[in-house]
Amino acid sequence: MISIHWQAAGVPLAGMAKATYRFTDLLKKALARHGSGTAWLWTHENVPGNGHDKGGHCHLLAHVPSDLVPVVTALQRGWLRRITGQPYRARVIHSKPIGGRLGLEAGNPDLHAVNLEAALAYVLKGASPEAASQFGLERLEPGGRVIGKRCGTSQNIGAKARKAKD
Repeated sequence: MISIHWQAAGVPLAGMAKATYRFTDLLKKALARHGSGTAWLWTHENVPGNGHDKGGHCHLLAHVPSDLVPVVTALQRGWLRRITGQPYRARVIHSKPIGGRLGLEAGNPDLHAVNLEAALAYVLKGASPEAASQFGLERLEPGGRVIGKRCGTSQNIGAKARKAKD
């Protein structure tokens, strides 16, 4: 799971969608250079916090093979510099494997599944009450005003790809 605080990186709300697209494109290209594909889903939020404005930010759940996590981690700050044109600022990006450690999916699949479900529920907390009811989501919070798409997926798991598999 990767969270990117675009406002803290100097990206205005109107530029958040483009910045997220560029980040996922760089992720996809980096993994392809290492012979791997990926899939991801993301959501944008613009939430004022308790006396502290988080501003425009993105939560991204991405499949990154565990052997490539160090590669992606090493590249992320450079990607942000390329996207924003500014030096990296502390706490702009937070990247952590589901369950807190690499290899959990193989070492303890049940625990990984529970943590993955919690991460997905967190990313989906801005869902409509109807969607929350349909999918059993309990945590609902307003996602704030965003410009452009609120959420999306990589094409390989998007609606068109899912429909083609039917």
